[in-house]
Amino acid sequence: MVLVDSLALQRFPLIAVLAAATAGLVAQGGFYLPGRALVTALALAAAALAVREHLAAGKQAQVQEQPRRRTPWNRPTVLLAAAAGAVAAWALIRAATAGGWPTAAGVCVTLAVVVAAVAVTGRTRADERRSLADALVGLGVLVAVTAWAGVAWRIERWSVLVETKLWRGASTLTYPNAAAAVLAALALLALASLLADPGSTWRAVAAYLLLVGLGATLSRAGVLAFAAGALLLPFASAARAMLRHVAPAGLGAAVALAGLVPSFPAGGEPEPLPAVAALLIGGLLAVHLPRLHGRRLLAAWTSLLALAAGAVAFPASRPLPAQLDAIAVRRLTLDSMGREGALRSALDQVAAHPVLGTGPGLARFFWSDYEGKLVASRWVHNEYLQWLVDFGAVGLVLLGVLGAAVVVVLRRGRRSGAPHLLWTGAVAAIAALAVHSAFDFLWELAVVPLLFGVLVGMAGPLPGEEPAPSLTGEEQPQ
Repeated sequence: MVLVDSLALQRFPLIAVLAAATAGLVAQGGFYLPGRALVTALALAAAALAVREHLAAGKQAQVQEQPRRRTPWNRPTVLLAAAAGAVAAWALIRAATAGGWPTAAGVCVTLAVVVAAVAVTGRTRADERRSLADALVGLGVLVAVTAWAGVAWRIERWSVLVETKLWRGASTLTYPNAAAAVLAALALLALASLLADPGSTWRAVAAYLLLVGLGATLSRAGVLAFAAGALLLPFASAARAMLRHVAPAGLGAAVALAGLVPSFPAGGEPEPLPAVAALLIGGLLAVHLPRLHGRRLLAAWTSLLALAAGAVAFPASRPLPAQLDAIAVRRLTLDSMGREGALRSALDQVAAHPVLGTGPGLARFFWSDYEGKLVASRWVHNEYLQWLVDFGAVGLVLLGVLGAAVVVVLRRGRRSGAPHLLWTGAVAAIAALAVHSAFDFLWELAVVPLLFGVLVGMAGPLPGEEPAPSLTGEEQPQ
């Protein structure tokens, strides 16, 4: 497989990080305690292995009388760790004064996972970062395929019936919006990798499937987050390259999602046959359309635009199909009764406890659902507002300091000569996760902070001339 061939994983810390990501994606995002504990243990083990690797390299350099760096990580990473420590300290202080120890402990664990992921990936070379990006994209493809299959065959483990109206792809994470957050971030990373290697069939297929999986979730926040991150891609590549390679992936995904339309609405039976046919046709477009040149390319685009115009004009002569109308009514709208009710309840609590917050995990939010029934929830579906409710303005300022430390790491990464398109793809993915966090509770899933930390480390500064010890203890060529 191309993934295996490109994955030059010669270091145990990277293997542990990928194992943590795999465990998180399979174990429902690491939302429940067993999966969360496994992701945390593997992430911390990766950091411990990185320290052990650094010490081994130091001993080897001492024997050879070479100068060595005293600490295994650069200053931006240390700054980020210090900011994370300040946030964790405030969480513990609020737990000591107001209660909520389990939530405070969860915050500390989440921050430890982020710092560990940044620390491990921040010590990788450029070629290792490319391999790591390929591995993450490969994991994302598995998530995307399960989300698509969950809708096409109505597999309850991989899809969710929302408000008894629509089936939405949930993948192995079992939550459509969390799946959309992961897929949006990894789709941006895949598109950047495709722009860096436009002749790769594997990267074209991967980017296409990730976009299909994102669409299968029917997540409005996921699409918005993807669009926000995609705004960064034109700064890294010419418009012609975007049109030739990114547009076909999007067009193919649109064709594949059209085949899923009959399976989205509840009430009828799933129709996997048109879904499979559309998936194959969309894949052919995504792979082969960029390879056309000159008149053939112009003719292909003209034909596709004519078909699209006909598809748009056709429903004007008769009512929209019932399936498409059901999707449009539920998803092509800004209304969200649950989020609006939770928002009002959260703002009331912020007004009551503006500076220190209510305490970690102590707040409850109440509103009426679409049937008029009273709903109580622990989450406000907005991580920044949730943080303000729990930890007050002091906690929000400290969270802003942590965000500023992340920006410092990213800027130093750009200046250090990190691969331009890989850096842009990682930053675009980070932006997507940051935007999506304003619309869903994502930080409670261990895999999302882990992915965030990996992306930050991947976009951070490249390490100095410090050879990594091989598994045999012999020197590796640089």
